[in-house]
Amino acid sequence: MVKFSKQLEGQLVPEWKHAFVDYCLLKKDLKRLHHALLLLARHDDAADDRCEPAGITAGTQPTGGDPHAERASSSLSQCLCHKLRAGAGHLFGGSSSATRDHGVIHVHRKLAASRGGGGDEYETELLEPLAATADDAAAAAAREFFARLDAQLNKVNQFYKAKEAEFLERGASLRRQMDILAGLKAAARDDGGGSTNNPSSGGYSEEDESTRYAMTSAADTYQLAEQEASTPTTDPAQQDQERDLEASGTFGRPAPEPMGLVRSASGCGKKSLKINIPLTNPSRTIAALTDILWDELAAQSGSKKCNPDGSAAGNGKHGGVSKTKLRHAEKMIRGAFVELYKGLGYLATYRNLNMMAFVKILKKFEKVSGKQVMSVYLKVVETSYFNSSDEALKLMDEVEAIFVGHFAGGNRRKAMRYLKPAQRKDSHAATFFTGLATGCLAALLVGYCVTARTAGLYLLYSAGAGEAARRYMETAYPVLSMFALLFLHLLLYGLDMVAWRACRVNYGFIFQPSPASGAAAGGGGGELRPRDAFLACAASMAVVAGAMFAHLALVLRGGHDHGASTRAQAIPGFLLLAFLLLLFCPLNVAYRSSRFRFLRILRNIVLAPLYKVVMVDFFMADQLCSQVPMLRSMEYLACYYISGSYVTQDYGYCVTTKHIRDLAYAVSFLPYYWRAMQCARRWFDEGDTSHLVNLGKYVSAMLAAGAKVAYEKDESLASLTLLVAVSSTATVYQLYWDFVKDWGLLQPNSKNPWLRNDLILKRKSVYYFSMGLNLVLRLAWLQTVIHPNFGSLDSRVTSFFLAALEVIRRGHWNFYRLENEHLNNAGKFRAVKTVPLPFHEVDED
Repeated sequence: MVKFSKQLEGQLVPEWKHAFVDYCLLKKDLKRLHHALLLLARHDDAADDRCEPAGITAGTQPTGGDPHAERASSSLSQCLCHKLRAGAGHLFGGSSSATRDHGVIHVHRKLAASRGGGGDEYETELLEPLAATADDAAAAAAREFFARLDAQLNKVNQFYKAKEAEFLERGASLRRQMDILAGLKAAARDDGGGSTNNPSSGGYSEEDESTRYAMTSAADTYQLAEQEASTPTTDPAQQDQERDLEASGTFGRPAPEPMGLVRSASGCGKKSLKINIPLTNPSRTIAALTDILWDELAAQSGSKKCNPDGSAAGNGKHGGVSKTKLRHAEKMIRGAFVELYKGLGYLATYRNLNMMAFVKILKKFEKVSGKQVMSVYLKVVETSYFNSSDEALKLMDEVEAIFVGHFAGGNRRKAMRYLKPAQRKDSHAATFFTGLATGCLAALLVGYCVTARTAGLYLLYSAGAGEAARRYMETAYPVLSMFALLFLHLLLYGLDMVAWRACRVNYGFIFQPSPASGAAAGGGGGELRPRDAFLACAASMAVVAGAMFAHLALVLRGGHDHGASTRAQAIPGFLLLAFLLLLFCPLNVAYRSSRFRFLRILRNIVLAPLYKVVMVDFFMADQLCSQVPMLRSMEYLACYYISGSYVTQDYGYCVTTKHIRDLAYAVSFLPYYWRAMQCARRWFDEGDTSHLVNLGKYVSAMLAAGAKVAYEKDESLASLTLLVAVSSTATVYQLYWDFVKDWGLLQPNSKNPWLRNDLILKRKSVYYFSMGLNLVLRLAWLQTVIHPNFGSLDSRVTSFFLAALEVIRRGHWNFYRLENEHLNNAGKFRAVKTVPLPFHEVDED
């Protein structure tokens, strides 16, 4: 049977961990109480042992005139008094069931009105029977336990009340959004029917009339909802909370975001309803720029006029909201409903687990102390706010009903795929096939290494290798190194996922796509699990090792036969083509959801300035910054097979041709350029200057890469000096950002010296070791200056090992990056995504 402490640790919401009942701390208080009671029991046993010989002496010796008999009778009287006091304590302390239930503790409730508007608080008083031994350690431990228990109950109530108020405010905002959306869609349908009956009318004018009518009705609905919601409340704390929520720009009545696609529904009157569509893709970005230009032209020309009914006239196509924007707005509202339902589910879990924790800890107290207090305290817990309030449960049912009716066409099963996506369980078949593929990979690698060593490959010079070995290293080796670096990275990511799970880092929430896109995908079930990553690595590398082993055997057997050599050189090309076809395969095989999500992320990275940047996008771009050697190998292979060099055996064409060599240098800059563009886009969206500082880090990396290229072309003293200066500056810049920004370490005022206040790993030495390791691996650029030579190994093999060290550094960096992100989320109790809402009402000048 699983202990409740482990059950609680496994089922709680990781970001709300500090808001749950601290069950382990209460158990420590009970251990202190148990220890004090054991000491008291030993003291009583020692007193009983002192009484026993005195009783025997008094019963067997005469008492007349014997001083020993007098001392024995005195000891017996003291022992009897001690027994009487103990019996009285048991009698008044709870031998009666009614007395035990109602005479041990009393819980006082301090009402919110007497505390200036805050939540109710509870304080437990130990009554006289238990407080009779107030000087004992046991009584002090009992008071400390109940003080801690009261603090935990008050904490749970306050957190539940705050989160419930937040979700209720979200629900009210979504109701208003749904009213506006329903009015707009109904008006669009009515106007669409009118346009079909009158085919001679123009399309644009009909759309304008539809938009004007829809916006007028929607604005009226919105104003009515606003009047209903503007009833003054007597709770000042609730008013402050509502003002904070409205000021946040997300829920309540949010202010329009400055970087969104904001369009006015009606330009006349005191109130104007506007729609804000975030610029998440190129089409929306281009549309936003177009709308801004049209608005500027309209403002300058002064052509904006008002009709007698208050509607806007003369705006043409750009005066209303198109159906495409309505679909985007509906998608945003749907994503907000999904996140709201998820948050309400977390709140229900919070409620149930905390209630169970109070029951368990009170049972343990009764077992340790022998006092029956559970019925008294548990009655208080059951009537407290977090367990008695049903507003969140009602809202959860309402959200489910709205979602089923409006977004799933009445199909509840379809709605549950969005609201409660099924969690895929780990398969034992994946473990079996991972082991099988690993065994095959080990056997093939051993055979490949033995054959390559016998043939004199991978050596700087070899007497028996000659031209065949050189040709092999120029053609086949880039394929092997490219796949090895790629799947090494995937293997390290799988190990990171295992570590994150063990440390309760909620990486699934951090890497979750935007709620709107996740809802559109039916829950976004593209998560790759650790076993899946290990299986993909083992199976893919087994295929690569098998293909390269076969290729090596054919090369050695073919000798100087040109036709056999050409066929052998085509094997790596077919291998690369097979993996590309599998990556783009539309069939639901080989983790299609994960493959397509990976392709979407690559698209977002390549077109970074045009797509909104989220966590998973810049995390993947950081991984590409560590895979520059792999990208260069991919560029070389593309040139080798597209140009037909594998047929002519002209392997030097892709190395000596100037424009292709310049393209290879440009590939080295691309990951840093993409990452810099992401920083620029985040600064554009959020206005945070720290993103510009982060952009400077990647600019310094590009300068360091350029200095390296210049040194490779001209190994002069000036080029060497420039390389050392620029690379040293970039390394210091990157180390500072790694330790301070990405990992959150090196905080001078932290309770953990030069770390941070909150640490997931228990051993601090691990963090110091990790910082030192990251420093050493960041200095890999020194190999460009030192030119290390490990025996007779080919320089390409040495470069491969250095590239592998960079991949290992990145895998090591990933763990602490997500640990810091998770602690930031936990510090703000952020367990659900914040979804911007499309419709806003603003004042018109």
